[in-house]
Amino acid sequence: MKKSNKVILVLSDALRYDTAVAGMGFLGHLVETQQASLYKVIGELPSMSRPMYETVHTGLPVSQHGILANYIVRRSDKPNIFQAAVDAGKTTAAAAYYWFSELYNSIPYDRLDDREVDDESLLIQHGRFYTEDDYPDIELFVTAGMLVRRFDPDYLLVHPMGMDYLGEKHGADSPEYRNQAIYQDMYMSALIAEWIQNGYNILVTGDHGINADRLHGGTTPDVREVPLFLIRPGITGAGDTNEVISQLQIAPTVCDLLGVAIPESMKHTSIV
Repeated sequence: MKKSNKVILVLSDALRYDTAVAGMGFLGHLVETQQASLYKVIGELPSMSRPMYETVHTGLPVSQHGILANYIVRRSDKPNIFQAAVDAGKTTAAAAYYWFSELYNSIPYDRLDDREVDDESLLIQHGRFYTEDDYPDIELFVTAGMLVRRFDPDYLLVHPMGMDYLGEKHGADSPEYRNQAIYQDMYMSALIAEWIQNGYNILVTGDHGINADRLHGGTTPDVREVPLFLIRPGITGAGDTNEVISQLQIAPTVCDLLGVAIPESMKHTSIV
């Protein structure tokens, strides 16, 4: 198979490493049969959402990219995956929470004008955004599947919020939180099979974890350790690598897989 330069990044909000490994059976099957590689990622600090969205896409710690907390609302001003892809003439898309629209498209977010965008002048050219934390994951994944079939983007961000919503409502030790990992895995299974056939490299990871007290933001392993499942079409996976990597390696890895120049600001090495 010809080397693919298309990438889908599934950034599951608040997906803990241990919960993903225990509950995501289809992804576990791909790891077990060496159709995927599994890494443990040590997330950056603070283990909060908007700062980590920017870290994942810039490869920078918060003290360098400046999105220090969730309440800091502004456009990204650092080199990032979306910018690198667009500069290389590639097509971008996202099915994601509206904070991504604020980071990479425009502020303030307008619920009517910005909910659905198809505009090649934007960094997220084909965007489908939601504003409610309890937005159903199944609808989000269906939207992602639609974006692939309709636009065949070179880079697609898929950002479900279900793990975060249920973790903050019930806690990480709850059946509601743990079972949502099973449901997400089920929702993804057929899509992942289709995306592999369409030549996509697929990464499934989390921005941060969550604790039993229904919160995140601190420094403990339950809020910092997230998984990275890496699936590459036509390339045998390494199974469970038992490797621990930095969250700062995700952005250069995505750029590497896209076949675009890795910005000089992304100092950490790609894992591929």
